[in-house]
Amino acid sequence: MGIRVTQPGLLTTVQDLGRTKGLAQGFSPSGVMDQWSAIQGNLLVNNVENEAVLEYSILGPTVTFSTPAVIAVTGGVVNAKLNGAQIHENQAIEVNSEDVLEIGPLTQGRYGYLAVSGGLQVDSILASKATSLRYGLGGFKGRALKTGDFLATVEPKPVIAEPEKRKIAVSSHDTDQTVLIRVTEGPQFAQFEAETITAFTNQQFKISKNADRMGLRLEGQPLSVANVPEMLSEATVAGGIQVPKNGQPIVLMADRQTTGGYPVIGVVASVDLPTIAQLVPGQVVRFKMISLTQSQQALADQKAQLKQIKQTFDALNPKVSRKTATKIIRLFR
Repeated sequence: MGIRVTQPGLLTTVQDLGRTKGLAQGFSPSGVMDQWSAIQGNLLVNNVENEAVLEYSILGPTVTFSTPAVIAVTGGVVNAKLNGAQIHENQAIEVNSEDVLEIGPLTQGRYGYLAVSGGLQVDSILASKATSLRYGLGGFKGRALKTGDFLATVEPKPVIAEPEKRKIAVSSHDTDQTVLIRVTEGPQFAQFEAETITAFTNQQFKISKNADRMGLRLEGQPLSVANVPEMLSEATVAGGIQVPKNGQPIVLMADRQTTGGYPVIGVVASVDLPTIAQLVPGQVVRFKMISLTQSQQALADQKAQLKQIKQTFDALNPKVSRKTATKIIRLFR
């Protein structure tokens, strides 16, 4: 029992927070592009933060449920409909057998997520359920979903108390023509000339049409790498801003290669990775240099916010008495 794909949408894949244990073997981490939205979806349906979800880009899928479940739609803004009636994003929704969910096109943002109570039951490879399209690895048969695909879910439906109270207030995605993104110094920052650093932080860069899950290619006045020494390949990180010889920066994302030989002028602050991931071609970014301490503090603030959300939802769960808990423990001994 589970979910039948009626219309696959665009680039709909099974993803979690990434295959970090495969880096040493040369596998890109993959995983969701917008971790903030995916984690929120899982919290809404009482999953662990790293549970697998469906990620879609630009156009969401239409699916039919063959078993009851609790779901949440998060990420880019859509006008999702359940059996033809519009539903709200960023809250838990109960669905029944034969219900049809039509997510449709995104009106804001680039990536959206469908979380299902109990998670999607696909095999874990290298400690992750993430789909890596480059290698045909993980997720559902290592590929994007197609019409007719069937994804197993947990049965019976996990018990979630008061799902109607499980909501998260989320502001709209950045639709401004120019979006400010915070960055810290990259490994080769000091090797760039002062004029190049000034150009990097003062000018605007446009998101290219060639932006994808591997990296966001930016368009602007080329940055000079003429005096940056040649370098050997080194490990890459999410949000690393490479500057190739043509001077047009590339922001490395989820499906990035594990190593790269271009100098990295900056690294997008972890807290701003979801923001830049959700930008669409034609939107413009400007970069603001911040310290590593400031970046760490911003991330700590975000984690504190998630902790508060989790505590609020945990308070809705039914309390198990000490006597009942003791009986449950004895049953499994």
